[in-house]
Amino acid sequence: MENIEEYIESGILELYVLGQLSPEEKLQVEEMAAKHTAVRAEITEIEQAMEFYAAAHAVEPAALLEQKINGTLVTNLADDRIFTNGHTRTEEIFEDDELVTDNVVQMNAKSSGFYKYAFAACLALLLVSIYALVNLYNKLQESNTQLTAMQLDKQKIANQVILKDNELDIYRDPSYKVFKLKGTTKSPEALLTLAWSADKQRVVLDMKSMKLPEHDKQHQYQLWAIVGGKPVDLGVFDKPGEADTAGVKEMKSVANAEMFAVTVEPMGGSVNPTLTEMVVAGATK
Repeated sequence: MENIEEYIESGILELYVLGQLSPEEKLQVEEMAAKHTAVRAEITEIEQAMEFYAAAHAVEPAALLEQKINGTLVTNLADDRIFTNGHTRTEEIFEDDELVTDNVVQMNAKSSGFYKYAFAACLALLLVSIYALVNLYNKLQESNTQLTAMQLDKQKIANQVILKDNELDIYRDPSYKVFKLKGTTKSPEALLTLAWSADKQRVVLDMKSMKLPEHDKQHQYQLWAIVGGKPVDLGVFDKPGEADTAGVKEMKSVANAEMFAVTVEPMGGSVNPTLTEMVVAGATK
């Protein structure tokens, strides 16, 4: 099966419209046009483009030049010169009893034909160049789009590497202690891993391994630290979504804590924990 796009882009259709093909090549183009609608449409489009270009660049002759040409035509028609075999016979014209010789040189028709085909060839070359430039522009746009996507992917990967490195830093740092908060009687299967550094007063949650019961959109999880027998709010959080790449979440700071616990509270958190909604808890000692 012929590759129609490559055939159209080869430039042979422009040469066909200009009449610059051999009889065999012309027959081949006509066969392709009969078989493929796209080829016929391209030929029509090329013909129209050439007509539009010729019409747009047509030059109106000056009035004086037009009168001069018309006068020359009338004179030549009135003249009794005889042209035979491409040559001019010299006529003798008598004016005021003197013999005047009028030599007429025939214009070479091949010159005008050459310029006609040269102009058509230049026009065809211009159309092919424009088409090539448009294709090049489209390919450059596609390359820019691919490059932008690659840069975004690269940035995304770099961010993920930074996040992973930060996560590893927590486990490398000996000041952090890791606690596993286990489920309560309300949710015995629940589990949450927490890292806490009393020296740095930082609390970090492991978001990837958490197993907490589901809740509706009007509620959130809230982390509490028990300090001196009193609950201290350490912030609210939700389960990570599919698009979340962060493996850990840093909560509010705390220097001393005897216990950590998580409750389900209304959106935005509560001032005091709802004990009946406690899902995980764990002592630090």
